[in-house]
Amino acid sequence: MLHDINAFNTFLAIMTVVAVVVYVALHFVNAGYGIMYNRKWGPSVDNRAGWVLMEAPVFITMCIIWWSSNRRFEIVPLIMFALFQLHYFQRSFIFPFHIKGRSRMPLAIVAMGVLFNVLNAVMQGGWLFFLSPPDRYGIDWLFTPQFMAGVTIFFTGMAINIDSDSIIRNLRRPGDTKHYLPRGGMFNYVSSANYFGELLEWVGFAILTWSWAGAVFALWTFANLAPRAEQIYKRYASEFGEEFTRLKLHRIIPFIY
Repeated sequence: MLHDINAFNTFLAIMTVVAVVVYVALHFVNAGYGIMYNRKWGPSVDNRAGWVLMEAPVFITMCIIWWSSNRRFEIVPLIMFALFQLHYFQRSFIFPFHIKGRSRMPLAIVAMGVLFNVLNAVMQGGWLFFLSPPDRYGIDWLFTPQFMAGVTIFFTGMAINIDSDSIIRNLRRPGDTKHYLPRGGMFNYVSSANYFGELLEWVGFAILTWSWAGAVFALWTFANLAPRAEQIYKRYASEFGEEFTRLKLHRIIPFIY
């Protein structure tokens, strides 16, 4: 598939359709991890191990695809690769080890995450290093409006994501088990600011690569995170009542949704 553009385009079309199906399905099924953890999802592992097991495969698979390509040292694809890997290095090998508490992650969630992440590595790496036209990403691409805007959006999203994770992580003091509403940063505008940051990252990546592969990943990010943001919004409304509803927050996109 990495050498057949027609097969790759078919793959992207299938992934687009599946993203829409997932978006609809997740409005009826709570993914049982994090605040929504549910034993009904079956055997589980420590949350830290779960995040590493789920996120590391995309980092590793992208490295394999990059090294397998004769374009691996072309400057612009290499920069795009580095941006992608920067997110997943943080997500795989830094973020999990800052998680506090003893929460669990179902192995079923880990397995589904691994499957998508590997397929996504094929989408992004396949486009950047095998199937994009040889003259698509010349050095002049770095000075195009889409690249400069996309990089700005990408790093803004990353900063929001990391800051929001830090706010959530520090809601409790050691030994405290009470639930608190996250406040500050983008949590002043949306109830799932960490998801907004991640969505912004991949919208930025789609813009800076100006690719269908990047757009499909941004769609998948929304399809996965928007329904979960809706569930978290309802959970906060139920648990905190007027303390939460009077804030008049949106769910994942400030001023919009």
